[in-house]
Amino acid sequence: MMSDYALQQAFNALSVGGEYALLALGLAIVFSVMHLVNFAHGDMITVGGYAMFLLIMFGVRDPFLVLPFGVLVTVLAALLIERVAFKPVRGASPTTGMLTAFGVSIIIQNVALIFGGSRPKAVPTADWLASSLSIGSVQIPVVQVLETIVTLAAIIGLVALMRYTTVGLAMRAAAKDVPVVRLMGVKADRVILSAFAISGFLAGLAGIFILARRGAVDPFMGFAPVLKAFVAAVLGGFGSLPGAVVGGFALGIAEVALQVLLPPEIAGFRDAFVFLLIGIVLVFRPQGILGERPDFGEKS
Repeated sequence: MMSDYALQQAFNALSVGGEYALLALGLAIVFSVMHLVNFAHGDMITVGGYAMFLLIMFGVRDPFLVLPFGVLVTVLAALLIERVAFKPVRGASPTTGMLTAFGVSIIIQNVALIFGGSRPKAVPTADWLASSLSIGSVQIPVVQVLETIVTLAAIIGLVALMRYTTVGLAMRAAAKDVPVVRLMGVKADRVILSAFAISGFLAGLAGIFILARRGAVDPFMGFAPVLKAFVAAVLGGFGSLPGAVVGGFALGIAEVALQVLLPPEIAGFRDAFVFLLIGIVLVFRPQGILGERPDFGEKS
């Protein structure tokens, strides 16, 4: 039935959009505090994926141990690269920060290539994670349901953190004016580390679902998702956390909708049509859907 098919595709769109929203939020929260486009964000997924793979290889099969371990390692990796790579270039130009991020990404990918090889490594997933739920006559994969629920829970938790905690208020203030935050006695290091910890946590959550769908890890597993997340963040308004969520879900819905609506002969060009639509949106709203129009000093 058409209604069943529509329900199936709706869950697909929410699942894909949720993945993009989680990653776009991680990019946006670092950019809002440091004005840094962290293209190494996707490689945090790779680090977490290999951490889970190694734990399973050592005989730990309980998903309630493996999955939190992968997220924890991802957070620690995000904090480590901030200390080692990004802290020394904080005062440099945005271009320097971007090149540093690319350098970190290349290093992580090559370390994974050297020690893990280029071939994907199969990662067994729990049977319940690979199962499906029945909603009427529609079979919805558990992974899609969990991804949607976890994404919404992460967004709600992040909103609460930003509004009702001291760290969240400091991060919101730093997004507006870091020097003033320092003058008020807030330690910039703590704010920046908090932003990277949250970014790593969101990447770890997204990595779990990416790994559950792929069933394997490889050195480049985070490259394509972070590019899509970057596009989603730009679409929503780069630096805007609500914009990252809106952009992520908008991109996911557009991809699934075009996959369904395009004729089979041109369905392979889906991404080209998606980016064409995004380009049209940005022509009319270059600051993104929820982004603020830059102030160039015009007087009203």
